[in-house]
Amino acid sequence: MSISKKVLLINGHPDKESFNFSLAKAYEKGISKSKASLKIINIRDLKFNPNLQFGYRKRTELEPDLLEAWEKIQWANHLVFIFPIWWGGLPAITKGFIDRLFLPGFAFKKREGSVWWDKYLTNKSARIICTMDQPSWYYRIINGRPTYFAVKKLTLNFVGIKPVRVTSIGPLRLSKDSFRVKWLKKVERMGEKIK
Repeated sequence: MSISKKVLLINGHPDKESFNFSLAKAYEKGISKSKASLKIINIRDLKFNPNLQFGYRKRTELEPDLLEAWEKIQWANHLVFIFPIWWGGLPAITKGFIDRLFLPGFAFKKREGSVWWDKYLTNKSARIICTMDQPSWYYRIINGRPTYFAVKKLTLNFVGIKPVRVTSIGPLRLSKDSFRVKWLKKVERMGEKIK
């Protein structure tokens, strides 16, 4: 018996005119050709404070939009994150979304008197689709892929999400229409195959 795919597409670009939004639409188009269910979060549209104001010392109450986002994360068995890599990291609003939601007691729980923790988001897989202004080989070989390590290993794997596959698209700046069209078609196929 196969488990039906429930996909949550999380778009982390703050600009709705960005190529990231086109990629999200392409993935959504691909999903529409599959039998999967789809929900979407455009982080830019959420009303929330992205600052983890008190760190982990004191809990900041989650805004209604974050509570709804958390319900979608719990519902999904496959998460797709789309975001640009800026200064080797995530856009501030995307980082804030993760900081505010992937909390102790929500996404994981530290064990009393131990360095280990319990992972609360198991039985989920993920795909990261990110854009950059450098060739992906340069980002991998010269810069060591810091964003991949932070998001894949230190965030998603940390809370139990495995496997996590990564697709990097670059260099985007100065790219030709043919380059972008090729990637839109590839991302649409990913959606259709739910990869």
